[in-house]
Amino acid sequence: MAIQGNPLDLAREIGDGFHTLTPAVLKKYGPADLKVINNSLQRILRDVRGEPSTPGDAEAIRKKSLRLQRLNQAILLISNYCREQRIPL
Repeated sequence: MAIQGNPLDLAREIGDGFHTLTPAVLKKYGPADLKVINNSLQRILRDVRGEPSTPGDAEAIRKKSLRLQRLNQAILLISNYCREQRIPL
């Protein structure tokens, strides 16, 4: 199954918590799609890390940390799934 829509939008949705990745969801994608999703997640992760946050704003820091956690978890899930399926990233 091909990626529907923009892969960067999918990565943003994962970071914001609107979409989740599971091994069952990853089975729908081919090796090329998984590489594109992984690269998009890496790009959004870099962008989120580069966003400045004010030191006193606890809510903004919490939201940024949650986004980073979700993105890191999705990248780890894709890399482990690809390793198990012997798909090179």
